[in-house]
Amino acid sequence: MMIRSDLFRHAVSVCATAAMLAGCTVRDNPSVLPGAMPQTTSVYKVLYRFEGGSNGDFPQGNLVSVDGTLYGTAGGGSAGIGIVYSVTTGGVMTVLHNFEGGADGQKPQAGLIDVNGTLYGTTYAGGRSSHGTVYSISTAGAEKVLHTFAGYADGAHPAAGLVELDGTLYGTTVSGGSGECDAGGRRIGCGTIFSVTTSGTEKVVYNFASESDGEYPQAGLMAVNGALYGTTSSGGLDAQGTVFRITTAGVKKILHNFGAGSDGRNPEAALIDVKGMLYGTTLYGGDVSKYKGTVFSMRPTGAQYKILHDFSGTPDGANPQAPLTYVKDTLYGTTENGGAASKDGGTVYSISPTGAENVVYRFMPGRDGNYPVAGLIDVNGTLYGTTYKGGAGSYGFGTVYVVSP
Repeated sequence: MMIRSDLFRHAVSVCATAAMLAGCTVRDNPSVLPGAMPQTTSVYKVLYRFEGGSNGDFPQGNLVSVDGTLYGTAGGGSAGIGIVYSVTTGGVMTVLHNFEGGADGQKPQAGLIDVNGTLYGTTYAGGRSSHGTVYSISTAGAEKVLHTFAGYADGAHPAAGLVELDGTLYGTTVSGGSGECDAGGRRIGCGTIFSVTTSGTEKVVYNFASESDGEYPQAGLMAVNGALYGTTSSGGLDAQGTVFRITTAGVKKILHNFGAGSDGRNPEAALIDVKGMLYGTTLYGGDVSKYKGTVFSMRPTGAQYKILHDFSGTPDGANPQAPLTYVKDTLYGTTENGGAASKDGGTVYSISPTGAENVVYRFMPGRDGNYPVAGLIDVNGTLYGTTYKGGAGSYGFGTVYVVSP
């Protein structure tokens, strides 16, 4: 099982013609699963297999596309503590930056965002106080640390990426800040929401105060109509996580408390806005006989909350950790686990805004890649993502893949 956070975890064009199908896998019927729900016809291809060591390993964050090239983060590298890389849609991978630890940061768990041609991201650890950093990097690999987190003063351990709103970057830290929460008997900060300018001026927008306020925000934020929306992975009335809205001035409101009955539990993914509705995933919860996670929807006011799908493990996947992507009136996502009964390597799935779900692809551990903990990005109707494991070698250090539903 992949561990996204060291401290907290509950529990190109794709083969457009027949001549290009070499190296691709076409799945149109889950024949190994008699009676299973249909699997959408899809074309799947591994673009790159991480090799470990200086070539990187175990990618966790979403990719970003800039001028037709994909950019992402992974572990490994020359110092063994993380890299930023680029990969073409033809599968040519280049290491742009090796994190060095210390002031430079280490363990980049989140993906990158593109702001006017410059990429911005976070490292979970490292920096002058070892609590993580915010950094910028050019597409040519020139990296700069913009902010080092100090722990209780301004947050610690950003596990998620950033969002841009009116020229300022916003993000979350899993712990730190002025609140007091209990994690395994340790009294630590409950996490923060912060802002940082592209020149590096950082400000704490909100300190999560206590368990009832929501605690340990693993996910990034989403901007809608000038406000920020996010989730906490635990805390709230039932201690199983929350959805919240917060203004840039720091006025926060809980919109939903997870955990009651067959509700979802422990959201770790950012939300997505589609035509005035918010959509998200929970890592656990749902149908009490399955408890494999959910997809949910709600209004930005918190009204009309609804579970759209309960995952069952086999055949449709389990434990959706990643955010959703909207393409042509359909939502797409990944599950970390589940899928084929004998393999349990995770899935790519589609779901309509009304809840009709289909499996797009089931991962088979090995060279195929497995455990897709990151979400998907849409590049002209084609989806790109990463798997945390699988690929090259007997163990597998992860992959970059493309799937055309």
